Amino acid sequence: MADIKKAYGTSTAITITLASLAHSDNAGRESAAIDNGTDKFIDALVQIAIKLAAGTPSADKAVYVYAYGSEDGTTFTDNATGADAAITLTDPPNVREIGRIRCPAAGGLTYESQPMSVAKAFDWILPRKWGIVVRNNTNVAFDTTGHAAKYTGIYFTNV
Repeated sequence: MADIKKAYGTSTAITITLASLAHSDNAGRESAAIDNGTDKFIDALVQIAIKLAAGTPSADKAVYVYAYGSEDGTTFTDNATGADAAITLTDPPNVREIGRIRCPAAGGLTYESQPMSVAKAFDWILPRKWGIVVRNNTNVAFDTTGHAAKYTGIYFTNV
């Protein structure tokens, strides 16, 4: 009798331009949408690395990471478009927070997030298409280089 076990897909880059992202209370950057129609993952773990420019963080000293989704593949949460683009969120936002990256120290430091579940934001059902929104609330702009965003899909397999 076969066992059903969790398996992990390949780590895949997320298309999102984070260079020089400024501090904002309601604006950020959305990623290009990821189409889950082919792979049909049950979840995706997102991990982000950001690098702050030189300066001393203040405000929340955090970078907020949200998930947006689409049931039909064309209409997205809040003001998301499904493209790698600037976004102004509603207040309060309708995208769901999936994690924060704390940025407590001064200097041009790089911070790496924990792996963050996307399905958790959608009551454990990964939408047909989904993406992330990154909002900088550190009072220090992101550096021009040193950023990365990636995800790994999770699925079940017979072994």
